[in-house]
Amino acid sequence: MTSVRDIRLLPKAHLHLHFTGSMRPTTLLELADKYGVHLPEALGNTGRPPRLRATDERGWFRFQRLYDAARNCLREPEDIQRLVREAAEEDLKDGSRWLEIQVDPTSYAPRLGGLIPALEIILDAVETTARETGLGMRVLVAANRMKHPLDARTLARLAVRYRDRGVVGFGLSNDERRGMARDFDRAFAIAREGGLLSAPHGGELSGPASVRDCLDDLRAGRIGHGVRAAEDPRLLERLAEARVTCEVCPASNVALGVYERLADVPLRTLWRAGVPMALGADDPLLFGARLAAQYEIAREHHGFTDAELAELARQSVRAAAAPEDVREKLLVGIDEWLAL
Repeated sequence: MTSVRDIRLLPKAHLHLHFTGSMRPTTLLELADKYGVHLPEALGNTGRPPRLRATDERGWFRFQRLYDAARNCLREPEDIQRLVREAAEEDLKDGSRWLEIQVDPTSYAPRLGGLIPALEIILDAVETTARETGLGMRVLVAANRMKHPLDARTLARLAVRYRDRGVVGFGLSNDERRGMARDFDRAFAIAREGGLLSAPHGGELSGPASVRDCLDDLRAGRIGHGVRAAEDPRLLERLAEARVTCEVCPASNVALGVYERLADVPLRTLWRAGVPMALGADDPLLFGARLAAQYEIAREHHGFTDAELAELARQSVRAAAAPEDVREKLLVGIDEWLAL
């Protein structure tokens, strides 16, 4: 009988985690009480995540409303520091040794003194937390697809400016059914020319065309989600050949109604096609499952063996914007886990 190892002991990189969505539910309740914020009933139950479905506009609006309500509880630098530290602690418990947390600093700017102060507060928190916890941490600045492309260009320039402070990539989030990827091509060109990784969302709420647009228009090096590429064999071949990693978040795919069951998420289709994957938790505050749970889903619902789970972890490490010595150390740790 094949031995089953503890997933939490498997070293891995976490490449798809949103800032507010990384918050502990108990922390959200404490901050809401601190600031007198009335939370929607769906966020007031720490025992289970809210029921969500975002395959129609009404469902996506509800998801965004809950996210915005949670973000409204982050008002002071000390709240930012707490969120980052607790996200790191949760990741470390799940075996993460490298975390790239994704944030749109414009969302926090009104309460933190402006766009530049907001990003600096976030980067300070990441730097302090990385030093004190030992978790490698970097930041991926993400533009909002629902805002004007000129705003994205401003963010791209800012992200490049802070590359030496820990910004490693540039993303594009929110409802991918709205707006065209090519509208943001100049922002992504600014980011790439400044040495940042291109990592837009695509291929979750929209189909394979969304992934192709990320590749063609934004020259993506990683794709946030990308699971709908499974519907197009030629696109799978392209992703595999170009070694573009899909940041797959199984629990959120089901929570948002992209797939009905965890077994329906096309992990095996991507795996068989040779598409690199990095499993991620997306927004555990709203979806309830953190990083290790995504690997458990691969094991329990898709039959991934420990050797295959180790390879998934390797793929996450290879796709990380980590220094070479950090990646090599993590890869050695993965081999050691498999040798247990």
